Amino acid sequence: MKKKLLIIVAFTLTFALGFAFNSIISKSSNNKPPIKKVTGIGGIFFKCKDPKKMREWYQVNLGLNTNQYGAVFEWRQGADTTQKGFTQWSPFGDKTKYFEPSTKDFMINYRVANLEGLVDQLKKGGVVIVDTIESVEYGKFVHIMDIEGNKIELWEPNDLEYEKLGVKMGAKTTK
Repeated sequence: MKKKLLIIVAFTLTFALGFAFNSIISKSSNNKPPIKKVTGIGGIFFKCKDPKKMREWYQVNLGLNTNQYGAVFEWRQGADTTQKGFTQWSPFGDKTKYFEPSTKDFMINYRVANLEGLVDQLKKGGVVIVDTIESVEYGKFVHIMDIEGNKIELWEPNDLEYEKLGVKMGAKTTK
C-alpha cells in the first residue's frame, strides 16, 4: 500500500513539475519582442516673438525651405534607404498654448514605431500622458511629460501621407 501511494505521489509530482516547466518555457518563447521606442527626431518646435520673421530669417540665412508651418527636413531611413523620412522644424508664437501644460519654450517630437504599445508601457511606468492618441492621415500623435516638466510629442508617422500633404500644400523639403 505504501509503495502504491509512493508511486502515485511520485507520478503526480513528476506531472506537476513537467507542467510547470512547460508553462515557463512556453511563456518565455511566446514573449513578444520589446516595443521599439523612439526611432528618431520627428520635429523641433520652439516659441519666438514673430514666427513669420523667424521663418524668413532661417530661409535667407540658413537656406531652409520654409512654409507657413516652418520647414521640413527630408532624409532617408537607415533601416531601408529606399524609404524617406521627415523631420518638422516649427517656430510658434510666444503666446502659444500648444506646449501646455509645460512652461518651457520648446517641445521635441519623437518618431516612434508603435504608439499604442509604447503608451501602454509608459502608463505602466507612471509616465504622465497628457492627452489621448489622435490619428490623422499622416500618423498618430500623443503628448507626454518628462520628469522636468517638458512636454514631448510622440508621433507614429505615415511618411507616405506626410509627403503627399506637403506636395498638396506646395511645400518644398530641405534636403
